[in-house]
Amino acid sequence: MAMITHQRRRYWLIQNSVFVVLLISLAGLLGYLAREARVQWDISQNGHNSLSQASVKILEKINGPLNATVYATSKDAQLGNIRKVIHEFLSRYQRVKPDFMVTFIDPAEQPKLTREAGVQVNGEMVVTFNGRSEHLSTFNEQAFTNLLMRLARPSEKLITMLSGHGERKLDGSASHDLGEFGKQLMGKGFKTGTLNLSIAPAVPANTSLLVIASPQIDLQEGEVGKLLAYIGRGGNLLWLIDEGPLHGLQPLAEKLEVTLTPGVVVDPQAQQLKLPITVALGANYGQHPVTHNFDYITMFPFARQIIVNENEVWHSVSLVEAAHRGWVETGKQDSGIVFDKMYDVSGPVSIAATLRRTLQDREQRIAVIGSGNFLANTYLGNGNNLDFGINLVNWLTGDENLIAIQPRATLDSNLVLSESTLIIITGGFLIVLPLVFLASGLIIWWLRGRR
Repeated sequence: MAMITHQRRRYWLIQNSVFVVLLISLAGLLGYLAREARVQWDISQNGHNSLSQASVKILEKINGPLNATVYATSKDAQLGNIRKVIHEFLSRYQRVKPDFMVTFIDPAEQPKLTREAGVQVNGEMVVTFNGRSEHLSTFNEQAFTNLLMRLARPSEKLITMLSGHGERKLDGSASHDLGEFGKQLMGKGFKTGTLNLSIAPAVPANTSLLVIASPQIDLQEGEVGKLLAYIGRGGNLLWLIDEGPLHGLQPLAEKLEVTLTPGVVVDPQAQQLKLPITVALGANYGQHPVTHNFDYITMFPFARQIIVNENEVWHSVSLVEAAHRGWVETGKQDSGIVFDKMYDVSGPVSIAATLRRTLQDREQRIAVIGSGNFLANTYLGNGNNLDFGINLVNWLTGDENLIAIQPRATLDSNLVLSESTLIIITGGFLIVLPLVFLASGLIIWWLRGRR
């Protein structure tokens, strides 16, 4: 009997010893993994504490080391520990791009370096890549990722706006102008300018994209000839067309094999969003780089139908279809708008199309949009018009991989833990909890040994 009891004690001793060794080994392994590898999960409602997929893709396009020098004091009277705030912001990018190096310099201790860098405010950052540099003093994802887009853009792209005929202005502040869109383009690394073909001998050779935005008076025959010559040699074009006459640009439509039907697109679904019935809602998109994974609504006020005729010159894609339950209204809009099957064209209606062809081993890209209003200052914030417009310009200039980043709404707040709280939590999980398990095992072993 004594021998059986002794064997039983020996068995329990071995079992508990193995348990203790395994428990200590597990705690040690967890400590090692916590020191060597850092894994995080973003459980915020809108993924606010992690980078968007678009930002990750931009970082992936930057091949080579990226360096940032932050000129910030240790303490700021208003912002507190500004270095910590900036470090936590940039660490999200460093986790995606390990060769993103960040250096902090105190402007008070290194005033000469600060002046030489052209730094103006405390907390300003200078980011360098491939011999180019950009300054930034606003720390949010949109601002910083736009900076990365400017650095990643292989060359400066010039967007030229046709002028001299009452067109919408890319730097204008009027409600019908495209000034806000122009600011977004410049923020993403594009250079903008204007072109009056009544004076200029031709469209400049360094033009990456020519924009024609709703001229209000007729172009002269010579000006149209210069436009056709630009298209003939492979120039890229964004043509924004509103309702009404083409003001001398009919030869351009014929060159592009485009038919522009009269009338305005009517979309009854717009009324469900408390919008005028003359706002065409874009929700169905063609398969195209501009609309790849683009699952958002766009709004095209007073749009017109765009039809690309079958031809062997251009490869075309209907980019946006709208008014599946609507029609093209050919009558007057000042009275009750009602579908007339004798004159109106029932939906769905194509209101945007892209064209491309290969000339001299280079792809020419053209977009014809049946609404100049959708990028106007008044309507740019509606739906996802801005994202659509930026993606469109990126494709037209050959940079479709550099997509737009817009700020995401903050649906919940950050949980910020102090250093002492983190130490308590870490110690609790890695030390206290294993000791509790160890003590429990010893107590069980002791109680069983007394039987």
